[in-house]
Amino acid sequence: MIYRDKVREYLLKEMQKGSLQPGQNINLAAVSRVIGVSVTPIREALTQLQQSHIVKAIPNRGFIIAKVSPEEAKNLYELVAHLEVLALEESQFDATTIAQLKRQRDVVAGARTALERLTAYMEFHRLLTKNYKNEVFQQILKDLKTRIFFYERAFMANDSFHYNSNDQHDAIISAIEDDNIPSAALVLKMNWMMVQSYIEKQLVVL
Repeated sequence: MIYRDKVREYLLKEMQKGSLQPGQNINLAAVSRVIGVSVTPIREALTQLQQSHIVKAIPNRGFIIAKVSPEEAKNLYELVAHLEVLALEESQFDATTIAQLKRQRDVVAGARTALERLTAYMEFHRLLTKNYKNEVFQQILKDLKTRIFFYERAFMANDSFHYNSNDQHDAIISAIEDDNIPSAALVLKMNWMMVQSYIEKQLVVL
């Protein structure tokens, strides 16, 4: 792995853990010390993340984690929904993949904390789209979901925030087993739109 990619992976993991929050400055010197690389690959990684709208360059402040907004939430969820539907329609599902989806569905249903539920939910969707063998597509989708994580993490402590996704996951798996990909794609899109609607309502009241 080249240094730029190493920095990129480190920053994305820190964001997912919540160590880097929206609006927070990224300390290049601190990142350099932790990873053991020069500032140059750090800037290269941040430029890539800026293109994905995950970070933002601010004059006289450097790079910060981009703040959340209702408009971005709408665009993000709609785009991820469309991309996952595309991946679903272009994928082949064998018995092994379906068994993995069923196990992960059970993990989502049995999650004890909001963070466990969110992580398990994201993994279910990764398994759902992993058979679409397009590296550029997968990287773009991964970046977008990292950004989405900020929105969902911000509201997952709210007891009223539930994915209500168990039935939808069951329906997706059943449709795949029946080789009815159009139905699976429809439920998948509905799943993302449901979460999008909830997040947008929460952002409006902030």
